[in-house]
Amino acid sequence: MRSIQVGRHRIGPGEPVFIIAEVGSNHNRSLRLARELIDVAAAAGADAVKFQTYSADALYSRYTPGMGYLRRHKLLKAGESVHDLLARLELPREWQKRLAEHCRRRKLLFLSTPFDLPAVDELDALGVPAFKIASFEINHIPLIEHAASKGKPLLISTGMADLADIETALAAAARRRNREVALFHCAVNYPPRPQDINLRAMETMRLAFGVPVGFSDHTLGLAVPVAAVALGARMIEKHFTLSRRLKGPDHPFALEPAELAAMVRAVREAEQALGSSAKRRSAAEEELYRKARRGLVAARAVSKGERLTRAKLAVKRPGFGISPVDLAKVVGRRAARDLRADEILTWKLLD
Repeated sequence: MRSIQVGRHRIGPGEPVFIIAEVGSNHNRSLRLARELIDVAAAAGADAVKFQTYSADALYSRYTPGMGYLRRHKLLKAGESVHDLLARLELPREWQKRLAEHCRRRKLLFLSTPFDLPAVDELDALGVPAFKIASFEINHIPLIEHAASKGKPLLISTGMADLADIETALAAAARRRNREVALFHCAVNYPPRPQDINLRAMETMRLAFGVPVGFSDHTLGLAVPVAAVALGARMIEKHFTLSRRLKGPDHPFALEPAELAAMVRAVREAEQALGSSAKRRSAAEEELYRKARRGLVAARAVSKGERLTRAKLAVKRPGFGISPVDLAKVVGRRAARDLRADEILTWKLLD
């Protein structure tokens, strides 16, 4: 499997999981809130913060029907269309430079998902280290080709996609001589149920395309991203907010600050726990290996020259002496000297 480089982070086998804290539209068109969210991501230990660069006029027809989850969470005002909602949540593009600078001050990578070709150019001019392609844009071949032409890695989300869709997107990048691609598995219902996730698809994608695979998560808890890491995800992307009580389409399924920090800790612990495929005792187990495993001891006092029978032997901790594995080899041997009850047996004590 190939690895890719995104800023100072290597993404691929054996590398730390790359964690993207996704703001989405949770800035609520407030520069102060956007900066505060960057601070939250830095405090949580994320590697990157991601926004979205779109224009409602270029993204949605004014006649797009309302979406179920927007109605369920009462996020559309009376008479408001999806276009209207997105128009009032657009990230002002003049903010992007200031947000990128704030990310640099907080030692975070600044990323933003472009939804139109001018957005690609603007983000490229800001020096973003990669382009994130949203699940909804996987069939927007002109967008993928234009982003790929910039020579930077592409992080492509694959919600709703099948293998043919992914192959078409990768071919579009390859036509622009860009094979620096990683894929995100994703379920785009908001929030998805556990049975909607299908994390094992990550392995299918990894085997089919030979690129790093991660998981873009919209679930409410921490279990699914941690499980994704255990199954080999090299990237985790997760929406976050200051409060789920805030109004907006991305707030209801986002993590709050303490939860984001807990997720980062859990991901780091999970990747450490994975270790290697070697089955051996660790250095941390060495003391208990010697003191808490079993060894052979004299079950009672034994005189020098006395033949040892099974009744004269006991299996007790610690494991300093002869292993119980060799019990049959000890039975019938003679004591080389007087043995005390409970004395740990070594080969030197036997004739």
